[in-house]
Amino acid sequence: MTDPIPLVDLNGQLESSTPMEILEYAIDHYADLALSFSGAEDIVLIDMARQIDPQIQVFCLDTGRLHPETYQYIETVRKHYKLNLEILFPDGNAVQKLVSKKGLFSFYDDNHQECCGIRKIMPLQSKLQTLDAWVTGQRKDQSPGTRAHIPVIQDDKVFARTGASLTKFNPLANWSSRAVWDYIRAHKVPYNPLHDRGFISIGCEPCTRAVGPNQHEREGRWWWEEATKKECGLHAENVKS
Repeated sequence: MTDPIPLVDLNGQLESSTPMEILEYAIDHYADLALSFSGAEDIVLIDMARQIDPQIQVFCLDTGRLHPETYQYIETVRKHYKLNLEILFPDGNAVQKLVSKKGLFSFYDDNHQECCGIRKIMPLQSKLQTLDAWVTGQRKDQSPGTRAHIPVIQDDKVFARTGASLTKFNPLANWSSRAVWDYIRAHKVPYNPLHDRGFISIGCEPCTRAVGPNQHEREGRWWWEEATKKECGLHAENVKS
């Protein structure tokens, strides 16, 4: 049963809590809750959440365009944590229609939103509409343009099914990249080997590249577009019209 405290007030209470405490609250108060997994932040949350509830739901998106290293990493994580990891796939007919009409790299010519909508947003929406809450690895310092003000708990109006509410937890909102990697090293948590080759924020292979010294981590994502557009839609509420 969810807590009757308004989320805006609850966010104020949880803002100074540790990620583990935020996860404990989420797991204690939401039966239909799942953790979204893709990168370094998410693996930290999996490592923490498994200490609270070994049976926590974990899902990830397979867009069909991930790096080979990422596919290998997904399997490493599944085996390491003995997860019943749910992998979400895009609708084959929608992908075929897009590729037949625009080719395999249409996002370089227009923008990435259409491709991400088919390969990420549609399968994510289908999953989230079965849940009461979900957990993400978003951090405020990941993207000053779109994530600087994310709360640790929020009402996700974008993906909620009609007539229902969907609560979104961001337990690492106040953590830095350094704090994430300090945890990974201290707890010997598995991570994507692409990180050792200069990839910081890792998405689909055609849309991700390594970053150089002093470049922000999101500069390696959709580098041909404006910084204010560097969201795929998974966290659509971050982008203000």
